[in-house]
Amino acid sequence: MLHDNRFLREDGSNLASFLYLLRERHIASYRLIRSTIRQVAPFFDDFTLKPLELNPDTIRLEWRHRNSDAYFDVSSLSDGTLRFMALTTLLLQPVKLRPEIILLDEPELGLHPYAIAMLAAMMRSASTETQIVAATQSPTLLDHFEPEDVLVAERVGGETRLNRLEAEPLREWLEDYSLGQLWEKNHFGGRLTSDPAGA
Repeated sequence: MLHDNRFLREDGSNLASFLYLLRERHIASYRLIRSTIRQVAPFFDDFTLKPLELNPDTIRLEWRHRNSDAYFDVSSLSDGTLRFMALTTLLLQPVKLRPEIILLDEPELGLHPYAIAMLAAMMRSASTETQIVAATQSPTLLDHFEPEDVLVAERVGGETRLNRLEAEPLREWLEDYSLGQLWEKNHFGGRLTSDPAGA
């Protein structure tokens, strides 16, 4: 619905109407979102955000490709590109519209490594004014953060325990390996065990 735009819903179902609000009322944020998406999807030109002719209360997520007059919608995109569009909108929206806490579950799914690097940069930037908690199993995403940014979840005695990484114990290791590589080597835990009780 066109007027379902007070906030971006957690499933992204109102992405078109929220982008419409940003274009009409927060043009600087809208332009930043558009240019960021272009860096990951160079075929993308701009969103086509207008109410439907026969149903003016409804708006669809459509866009134009560069050097093309054709319009495209969500059926034309990969899951990863659509996810990146939604995450970019979430993280680059004006601070006054952004929720106080953003929870992301495996936001890197379906994303190209370059898109993951862009995602990490947006997360770090947004975290200066918004608390962001992301659960991930991606070494590639982990590589873009500092040890102090990371909480490692461990299953111990049937309970989940969170331990914050510290840079100093990892200093020598990080001279030769990235943080993601150390996680893959199980150097600081966080991996599933064969014991279902976690004991």
